[in-house]
Amino acid sequence: MPTLSKLIAAVIFAATAYFAGEAFKLGLPEGTQFGLYSIMCPIIGLICGWRIMGAVTGHGYSAALGSGVKTSVAVVVWALLIFSTILMVRKAFKQRYDGALEAIVDIFALAVENGALVFTQPVLVALVGGAVAGGLASEWAKRRWD
Repeated sequence: MPTLSKLIAAVIFAATAYFAGEAFKLGLPEGTQFGLYSIMCPIIGLICGWRIMGAVTGHGYSAALGSGVKTSVAVVVWALLIFSTILMVRKAFKQRYDGALEAIVDIFALAVENGALVFTQPVLVALVGGAVAGGLASEWAKRRWD
């Protein structure tokens, strides 16, 4: 059921994913093609905020902080898997794989490779700041209006 706390969580985590994604782009090599990256990151954050953070509000502010961190981690994991899959498909169309299993395994290798770039200060600041803001704001909305 749609609630205001779910909406607030979705909007804040969409913004969190956008800013973390933009900070992540700073660590990539110059000339990297991003395509719909700046659009897909907020969509991932929106869905995770609504489904994960919005679903667990109402258990107190300390639980909300933990749920906010869990939601930020989920945003990162989903983004890495989705974008690694897109990279794998692009490489597959260039016939860089010998078989399907090699392509599927490369999804996880690409996720680990790009996941190392998440651990930079600007990205972590955006993710932790968004986790705290999203957790506390959605809990506050739950107590105030739901």
